[in-house]
Amino acid sequence: MLRLVNVNSYFGLVHVLKNISMHINEGEIVTLLGANGAGKTTTLRAVSGLQPVRGGKIFYQGKEITGAFPEKLVELGIALVPEGRQLFRPMSVYENLELGGHIIYKLYGKKQLKADIDGMFLLFPILKERKGQFAGTLSGGEQQMLAIAMALMARPRLLLLDEPSMGLAPLIIKDIFKMIAQLQEERKLTVLLIEQNANAALKIADRGYVIETGRIVLEEKAKALMANQEVKRAYLGKDQKEIWE
Repeated sequence: MLRLVNVNSYFGLVHVLKNISMHINEGEIVTLLGANGAGKTTTLRAVSGLQPVRGGKIFYQGKEITGAFPEKLVELGIALVPEGRQLFRPMSVYENLELGGHIIYKLYGKKQLKADIDGMFLLFPILKERKGQFAGTLSGGEQQMLAIAMALMARPRLLLLDEPSMGLAPLIIKDIFKMIAQLQEERKLTVLLIEQNANAALKIADRGYVIETGRIVLEEKAKALMANQEVKRAYLGKDQKEIWE
């Protein structure tokens, strides 16, 4: 479904992504592992059209999308849940969902938009209870649910998730990852996941890539990565394991 071929990207003069090549098959959950500053978020931003690509190509469903505008990519079925959630904090839960569904409103009108929001309330009952509450007053876990629901309002086929567990308690992290796996199965989503909690990500992923200083250095099945001693040493700390055992 998604293929990156020798993708390069820069921040000013800093060469952040260096000939990145990777692929995601339809229906897979793929995680991208790496230290802070390795280029993980930049990769997601390049796929979603928020980061300029200077060399290489990106393909989605067999068609080149390199350099496409973010709104066009949303219309094609690519949705990003950004790091830090980035909600419209002074607006209500319902209003945030309306904004997430602007493409649906444009294509199908207000009645369908309301139906899709009702669908999100079935997926996330807590959001229905909080629908009139300002997004900025939600708990961290509730904010993450809202961020995911906003992305789902665009009816994506490819969901890009950037650090969904950031700042959350261990039990909430477990619930969020169960939710991601459930969404992938029930909605037939394809997921590209960035997550510092590598053990949690590999628990639900089919495959994973390891990125170091802007280069892909390893690609394996998730179970093989969990058994890899170098990956264990670098990314699978004891504290993370205890959350899941």
